[in-house]
Amino acid sequence: MGNDLAAFAKGNGVKYFMISYTDLFGGQRAKLVPAQAIADMQKDGAGFAGFATWLDLTPAHPDMLAVPDPDSVIQLPWKPEVAWIAATCMMNEKSVEQAPRNTLRRLIAEAAGDDMHVKTGVEAEFFLISPDGKTISDEYDTASKPCYDQQAVMRRYDVIAEICDHMLALGWGPYQNDHEDANGQFEMNWAFDDALATADKHSFFKFMVKSVAEKHGLRATFMPKPFPGLTGNGCHAHISVWDKDGKTNVFADNAMELGLSAKGKNFLGGIMKHASALAAITNPTVNSYKRINAPRTISGATWAPNSVTWTGNNRTHMVRVPGPGRFELRLPDGAANPYLLQAVIIAAGLDGIRSKADPGRRYDIDMYQFGHTVEGAPKLPLNLLDALREFDNDKSLKAALGEEFSSAYLKLKHQEWNSYASHFTQWERDHTLDI
Repeated sequence: MGNDLAAFAKGNGVKYFMISYTDLFGGQRAKLVPAQAIADMQKDGAGFAGFATWLDLTPAHPDMLAVPDPDSVIQLPWKPEVAWIAATCMMNEKSVEQAPRNTLRRLIAEAAGDDMHVKTGVEAEFFLISPDGKTISDEYDTASKPCYDQQAVMRRYDVIAEICDHMLALGWGPYQNDHEDANGQFEMNWAFDDALATADKHSFFKFMVKSVAEKHGLRATFMPKPFPGLTGNGCHAHISVWDKDGKTNVFADNAMELGLSAKGKNFLGGIMKHASALAAITNPTVNSYKRINAPRTISGATWAPNSVTWTGNNRTHMVRVPGPGRFELRLPDGAANPYLLQAVIIAAGLDGIRSKADPGRRYDIDMYQFGHTVEGAPKLPLNLLDALREFDNDKSLKAALGEEFSSAYLKLKHQEWNSYASHFTQWERDHTLDI
């Protein structure tokens, strides 16, 4: 599109713009700006009090200005008079380095400096639940193995088809939709793209799914483990790296093991090297660790890793290589920040390439059945605190993501953990009243 948002509004019947940014906790923040004012906003940005969102700022800081990125604009298919647009967070005419989208853009530029363009796709799973959040929305969705249940997906046809229609209209290239492995759970897939475009689409997808669900009297959640006993919400990421022209996949080499080039294996080596620290970003909530360290679910498998291992086309490991020229990271969950997810993948992968990291031994066993036989593979963190400690101890990954970002993230996430740890639960009463 062109750079003139006022002209975009006039040409597309847009009355309002949602100037949006994503904070450190993945919260989407926005101001609704009339089209008549967008020219000034495009120049100067919309003002926010950063302290009022999850950023490490104080009430004494000056306004944080969210400057809209015109390349990201998306007209809401379900309300075309409104357009959503991602923003670059600025303060005192400088980039706010802790802002997730800014962090990602810096790492993309760093990779481009090495003639590498990271392309990714995400599989953002979600549940359709009751408005009060207590139950799944379909009382008949009770099968013990509900994955790909055609009756269940058709009972939610109106919601799923409407979202898919919107993605088709937006040109995202959606190609399949299904009922997932948990009762009430769904997945919708669209084409992979450059990392920033995927992050913007991922962010908008979450907004769109929630909005369409609410329109139908339902609620959508990407919470990692909203119901005990059921498979949790993953957000698997498919990763490849292309040359500076974006035409040649530099991860692809049919002469190599699994069709993954030496550079691809080094990138994977970086993911494996930093995996335990990576979890603090890819699995960013207390609830996240109820998914990756879960007991067997009703369906028979959690579909989530608990060890740092990789394999070929085998879904029981943290990383699988399903075909030549790419690999799938199965660690992230539905709470992953769309921008930080991409940023930490690039940061770890670049370090792997630069240090020529070896991903280690490939395992082809069923980890759910024989994982106990694996020796030397680290276990993933048991909880958010362990993950934050791993991240804090990983000096090179923190430096790659930026010291300002890393410091802010650790500070606010430790506050979140401390809030959780000080919260009294019914479990404590049940297990301690009679001690």
